[in-house]
Amino acid sequence: MAVIGGGASGTLTAIHLMASRSHALQVTVHDASGELGKGLAYGTSDRRHLLNVRSRHMSAFPDIPSDLVEWAKRTGRQPDAQAFLPRRDYAVYLRETLDRLRDERLTFRAERVCDVRVVDGGFEVLAQGGRTTRASSVVLAHGNQRPAPLTVDGTELPQAPWHLADPWDVDRLAALPEDAVVVLVGTGLTAVDAVITLLDDAPARRVVMVSRHGLLPEAHIEQNSTAWLSPVPEGPVTADQLATLLRDQIAAAARQGVDWRAVVDGLRAPTPSLWQRLDHDERRRFLATYGRAWEIRRHRMAPGVAARLDRYREEGRLAVVGGGLQSVADRDDRAEVVVPGLAAPVVADAVVNCTGPMSDVSRSTDPLLSALVSRGLLTPDPLRLGIACTPHGEVLDATGAVVPGLYVVGPPRKGVLWETTAVPEIRNQAAALAQSLPQRIRALTPA
Repeated sequence: MAVIGGGASGTLTAIHLMASRSHALQVTVHDASGELGKGLAYGTSDRRHLLNVRSRHMSAFPDIPSDLVEWAKRTGRQPDAQAFLPRRDYAVYLRETLDRLRDERLTFRAERVCDVRVVDGGFEVLAQGGRTTRASSVVLAHGNQRPAPLTVDGTELPQAPWHLADPWDVDRLAALPEDAVVVLVGTGLTAVDAVITLLDDAPARRVVMVSRHGLLPEAHIEQNSTAWLSPVPEGPVTADQLATLLRDQIAAAARQGVDWRAVVDGLRAPTPSLWQRLDHDERRRFLATYGRAWEIRRHRMAPGVAARLDRYREEGRLAVVGGGLQSVADRDDRAEVVVPGLAAPVVADAVVNCTGPMSDVSRSTDPLLSALVSRGLLTPDPLRLGIACTPHGEVLDATGAVVPGLYVVGPPRKGVLWETTAVPEIRNQAAALAQSLPQRIRALTPA
């Protein structure tokens, strides 16, 4: 079988396949970077970029919650279960965990897969260099895609020296002038990491973060309880009902001296079920009306990171504004940026695309996704949050039929699950798939 993608989703899938000794499946992981465990999320070289989840919740194994903490102790890293480890350390943890479990069943190929074709008995996997291999099943574990191109009034920003399309190019960010003025388009976790790289070592730099809502992720706090268990309604629900439920439960928790974060965390497990009980129009309404407010509370910053941003703002080096971009004019080596929330244009040394992952696979420039979409083997979900699939990750083709033997793990399940982008959910998907795949493959194999 083939696992395509060597970031967190693909490495966790391989870890759980290797952890199971009940099968003899030959597993090949394909990744163009040549490095397992990194992907976009954990490929940063800046140690100040921290996980936004505590170590105690980031084990690769659902049934061994202490595994990451024990690894941190063994390797001389921060052993506190409450700590937020550097993102790049988590990539090392995933890679070393897989190395510890791997045996002759696992092969790694540092190559980009450009197509997957259905053939008798499974699939052909075509690599960019011309290699073609066979697989009984394929797991798409490509994780998050790079941001969609920045546009103003439907026109893409030019390829200019000041336009940084890759927010994870830490070296290029750090190489900007010591007194640079930088506009970050986006105020989510990607932009937060970019702010730290830009401002922590350069006191003369100034950053303007701009997005439609101008909202930063909330911060984690120390809390004794990890979750407030809310009563979950049965049957169909509406977006407004879910918003009312959250407000009422936050108020109830506050009366007991419990912070709102515990309520949000307590709703994490039932979120996929609640999402599936929203019809299409209600899902769309949730996204339009409540989506951003939920995201900033659900995906929070480490306390130390939030404190850094507060300090930058107090020092006048960081501004966070809403309203989006009104215009961006090319001024040779700089850009003149007009933001409705600011009194005057910003003359920026750089404009950085921190809008977050592009989720619409029909717009992807990835050769594999483009090929699969063009042939109808893959299609976006109705809201274009990811790939059309079943809740268990079975890929649906353009006709809505299951493609036997083709699966997806991780963020691309967002359209059907909503809660699917964080490691605790991805590891559960990987573990479930690893448990069921051998039997499924045997069922597909001709006698």
